[in-house]
Formats: sequence, structure tokens, C-alpha cells
Amino acid sequence: MHVLNPSPKTVHWGCFDAAIPAVLTIRSGDQIEIDTVSGGPREVTDLTIFRPDHLTIVQQVEQFQGPHILTGPIAIEGALPGDTLEIKILDIQLTVDWGWNIIRPLRGALPEDFSVLSQRIIPIDRAKMVANLPWGVDLPLQPFFGIIGVAPPPEYGRVSSVEPREYGGNIDNKEFCVGTSLFLPIFVPGGNLSVGDGHAVQGDGEVCLTALETCLKGRFEVILHQKKLNFPRAITPTHYISMGFDVDLDLAAKQALRNMIMWLQEMTTWTAEEAYVFCSLACDLRVTQLVDGNKGIHAMVKRSLIPEQL
Repeated sequence: MHVLNPSPKTVHWGCFDAAIPAVLTIRSGDQIEIDTVSGGPREVTDLTIFRPDHLTIVQQVEQFQGPHILTGPIAIEGALPGDTLEIKILDIQLTVDWGWNIIRPLRGALPEDFSVLSQRIIPIDRAKMVANLPWGVDLPLQPFFGIIGVAPPPEYGRVSSVEPREYGGNIDNKEFCVGTSLFLPIFVPGGNLSVGDGHAVQGDGEVCLTALETCLKGRFEVILHQKKLNFPRAITPTHYISMGFDVDLDLAAKQALRNMIMWLQEMTTWTAEEAYVFCSLACDLRVTQLVDGNKGIHAMVKRSLIPEQL
């Protein structure tokens, strides 16, 4: 069991880059507790509510293009390009009593309707697991990590943490609850896993730009598979989930659907046509998010419907 806490030496802010060195190396099958923080002075103007480690980070760490403070990277011994990393989510805990939400001009799903910067801090009741919205709603919480990602292909260089891609990253999928396994293709030796972007609750679409962003601590088990994977996929307690990311939502939907058809063929003896018909009858396409440059669609199939397991 390993523990990785956030500090200026163990986080990177706003980017993914294959050149960022790992801060910890673990083995396949190990468990690790990863603590994360969320938000900088642009998002949370009242720095007095920050945890001491959070405040130190925003004072000392250089921010790149994205807003996300990511804990890691974590190398997995023996991981090589072409392998697959399974990240099992064993536990998720809120660590502060507040979250933040922001509307930025020219961003979000309706930039033409909401053109004024709007920031708010929303209280969180961790005992009752609700967020106290100031207009009178106690919203039940469903915490998850918006970002779980490995290092990108080295030729990409340093890229923003905003756009989800084939290495995972800012997927923002609220289905990634405790009991979920996320599978990511590996592009560099060690894989170099990073985690962050804690969400206390989010609707599909994340339409105003952010969820209820907050600080989360998670416990994970990492398992290395010597199997090639082209794109992220996940197995939740109830569903198989394939994903698609593209600036065009239609193309993201096609990608998620093609990935699901291919996966169904791997798990069964079905032809592509049979899997396509099955998806029309039993696969749900949902909008993951509309606001991260590469928009997201995830395809969901109930695990109970598939005669063979992965």
C-alpha cells in the first residue's frame, strides 16, 4: 500500500507531458492512496479556505494551460508502450467542506447566453453527502475523479490537461464510481499515471463548464496487462463503457459506438453486424461532457446482457 500526497514535488498543473518524471514507482497489483487538490486563485479567490498543502502548491508550482492540479506521475514497474493499465477505483473520499463552480465567458455549452464571468463557492456537508446550493437545493453527491490519465505519446510534447484523448485525462465521466476499472493504453515506459480534478457531483454534459469541483482522496489498485488497447474503456459494477472524444459530437458518438462494437466482438462470437444490431437495441449513448474542447460520448451496455466476460 502506497500513499502519495499533493505537494510542489508531487503535482503538475494544467498539463500532460511524457517528459514529466515519475514521482513514485509501484508494481502491478499494488494499491495506492492518492490525495488531490483542486483550484487555483483564478477559480477560488478566497485562499483562506485552502488546505495548507493546497496553498503551498498554488504559491510554488507553475501552471500550464489547464486549470487541473494533478497528483503524479506514478510509474508502474515493467509497463511498456503497447501494454494496458487497469486502474481499479477502490474508494473515494471528500477531504474539504466546499467546492467551486465557474462560468467563463466564451466557454461552456451556452456561451452566447452566459457571457459574464461567474464564480461561486458551494458548501458541502460531508456527513449528509449533499451540496447546499444557495438557491435552496440540497443536492446529493456522487464524487468521482474527472481526470485519470497516463502520459501521452512523447511526440505530443506538453499538452493541456483540458482535452481528453487516447491516454485518458479529462474524461469527466460521472459513471467512474467506486468499483469501476478504467483501462488505458500505455505510451511510455512506466505508463506514468496521474489523477486529479475531483468532482463532488456532475450532470452528464457538465454544461456550464465545471462540475462541483473539489478535493478528493482515492484508493486505487493498478494492474498491468500485456494487451494492446487503442482507446480508453471502463467496466463499472453494472456496465461496460466505451468512449469517444472529438470536437464534433457526432464523430465522438461514432467513435464510442465503433469501440463498443469492437469490444463486443472481443467478448463474444458475434459478427460486427450482430454487435451493431445489439447496440441499436441495448446500448445507451450518453453525452459525457460538452465543454472540454474534445467533446465526449460514452456508450453503455449492461454487463448482465453479455454472455462472456472480458
